[in-house]
Amino acid sequence: MLGFGLVGQATAPLLLRHFDIGPDRIRIVKPSEDSSGVAAELGIEVTVAQVDEGNHAAILGPLLEKGDFLLNLSVNVSSLALIRLCRERGAFYLDTCNEPWPGRYDDPALPLSRRSNYSLREEVLAFRLDKRNGPTAIITQGANPGLASSLVKQALLNMAADLQLETDVPGSYEGWAELARKLGIKVIHIAERDTQAARRRKTPGEFVNTWSVEGFVDEGLQPAELGWGVHERHWPADAVRHGFGSDAAIYLKRPGLGTRVRSWTPLEGPYHGFLVTHAESISIADHLTLREDGEVIYRPTVHYAYHPCDDAVLSLHEVAGKNWQLQKKHRIIREEIVGGTDELGVLLMGGDKGVYWYGSRLTIGQARKLAPYNNATSLQVVAGILGGMAWALRNPDAGVVEPDDLDHRVVLEVALPYLGDLVGVYGAWTPLKDRSPLFHEQTDPEDPWQFINVRVD
Repeated sequence: MLGFGLVGQATAPLLLRHFDIGPDRIRIVKPSEDSSGVAAELGIEVTVAQVDEGNHAAILGPLLEKGDFLLNLSVNVSSLALIRLCRERGAFYLDTCNEPWPGRYDDPALPLSRRSNYSLREEVLAFRLDKRNGPTAIITQGANPGLASSLVKQALLNMAADLQLETDVPGSYEGWAELARKLGIKVIHIAERDTQAARRRKTPGEFVNTWSVEGFVDEGLQPAELGWGVHERHWPADAVRHGFGSDAAIYLKRPGLGTRVRSWTPLEGPYHGFLVTHAESISIADHLTLREDGEVIYRPTVHYAYHPCDDAVLSLHEVAGKNWQLQKKHRIIREEIVGGTDELGVLLMGGDKGVYWYGSRLTIGQARKLAPYNNATSLQVVAGILGGMAWALRNPDAGVVEPDDLDHRVVLEVALPYLGDLVGVYGAWTPLKDRSPLFHEQTDPEDPWQFINVRVD
C-alpha cells in the first residue's frame, strides 16, 4: 500500500477481512512514520520512504512479485509510472485517482489542457493500446471516480425496469449507450452532499475536510472539466475542446473550485455544488457515446456536482479569498465527527419519470458500526476499492482498465455492505424549477437540461 492517509487507514482492516491475508502480507510505504498508530495496532509493517520519479522503481520493485497487489493511495506519484512497474513485475495495480508527478497541476508554463484529467486519461489509454492483457491494472477506482460508473449502469437498469422496458444487461459500451438514449438521458451528475460536522469547527487559517486536503485542492485547482453532450446548444464562452483523443469532454478556463452548478439529491434537495474535475466525468461520457458513420449521435453531458461538508466550503471560500493560496493548517475529521451523512450518488436527467438519483446514503453512525478508522466519506471510497480489487482478482489478465470496463454487478456485490442505504429516488426537480425572477441570468426555458441552465453565473 503506497500512502497511508485517511483512506489508507480506512482500507487496511478491510483488506484483512476480505482477502484472507494476515498483516504480515501487507506492507505500507509512506513518507514518514505512521503517527496515527493504526498500522501498529493492525500489526502491519511500515517502510518510511519518500517515493519520487527517480527512486520509485528501486523502492517499490523489490516489494512486488508476480501476483502481488500494489494499492496506490498516494498523491504526487505518477500512476502511469507505477502501472509500468507493476506490469514489469507481474503485479496487480489499483488507484483511486490518476496522478502525475508533482508540479503538473499548477505549472503555469503548461497549457490548461495538459493539466487536465482528460490529458492524463488519454496518456493511459495510449499506453494500453497494445496491452489488452497482462496483470490487471485498474485506474481511478474509488467512490467517484470508480463506484460512480457502476451506479450509473445500475441506475439505467432500474429506470428501464420501472418503465417496463425489456432489456438484458448490455454486453458492450454501445449497448449501455443505446439504453441511456432510449431512456432519454441528457445529463448525468455525480451529485454529492456531505453534511458531516465535527465537534470543533473550522478556525481561520485552517482547511477542514472529511478526506484529503491536498488531493481535494489539487483537483479543484485544475480546470473544470465535463463530458459534453450532443443535446447542448449553448457553447460556454470560456470552454475549450482539447483537440485530441476521444473528444468526449471539454474544459473551462477556470478552476473547478471557482465553478458552481445547480444539482439535486433526495435528502438535501436543490443545492449549489462545485464542478470539480473528476475522471468519471470523462470516462462515463466517452463510454455512453454512440456513433453512426463516424459522427457522434448520442452522448450525455456528465460532470461532478460536489457540496462538501460545511467546514470544507468555508475553507474553500478562504482559499479563494487568498487568491487560491492554501492554508498552512490542515485537519481531516474522523473521530471528532458528531453527526451527518455523505449522500453520494448519480443523478440521471431527461427521462419521462423525472430526475432519478441512485446512490449511497451513509451516516457517520453507520460507518462506525461497519468498519473501524472510517468516516462516511472514506468508507464509500473503500467500498469502491474493495469492489475493484475483487474484480481484478477474478479477472487477473485484463491489462489496463478503468471503472467503466468492470462488471458493475461484481463491484456492487462487494461494495454494498459498506454503503449504508443504497436507494433510487425520482424527483420533479429541474435546474429551472423555482428560479427567482430577481436574478437576470441567461437561461434556455425550452430545454431545462442545457448546461447554461445548470451553471451558476
